[in-house]
Amino acid sequence: EGIPPSLKEKRGTFVTITIDGQLRGCIGHILPVTSIIEGVKENAINAAFRDPRFPPLSKDEFDRIKIEVSVLTFPVPLQYKDAQDLLNKLRPNVDGVIIKKGFHQATFLPQVWEQLPEKKEFLTHLCLKAGLEPDAWKQGSLEVQTYQVQAFHEE
Repeated sequence: EGIPPSLKEKRGTFVTITIDGQLRGCIGHILPVTSIIEGVKENAINAAFRDPRFPPLSKDEFDRIKIEVSVLTFPVPLQYKDAQDLLNKLRPNVDGVIIKKGFHQATFLPQVWEQLPEKKEFLTHLCLKAGLEPDAWKQGSLEVQTYQVQAFHEE
């Protein structure tokens, strides 16, 4: 039972798997639905074998994967007046961003800023991930939340 109390804390978690620097799976929970240790176990299996964007990992790939675990803070609403205000309030490389509109929702972890460092491009791709029009973020009708992560990764 030697699990540290901190790993029993309920927090949102994501597990990201890459091979040669390319995304190979990323699954998680934004909200704290389980303990950190349970969330990481569940999300690691799902990222490896159940991410609908990729085929399940093969035995041949196991030696090449890199795993990153992200432990999330609780999301907080980001109030903004218009598209420019939203751009001004985003903090690249600090904030993960959740957007919601109706039944559409998506998130990017703060690490995604490394691939999409321009705020407009980041939001455009996030809208597409949510199944929205690419410029939906310009209309001022999205619910936006931000969160931060502690990321742990292999060297």
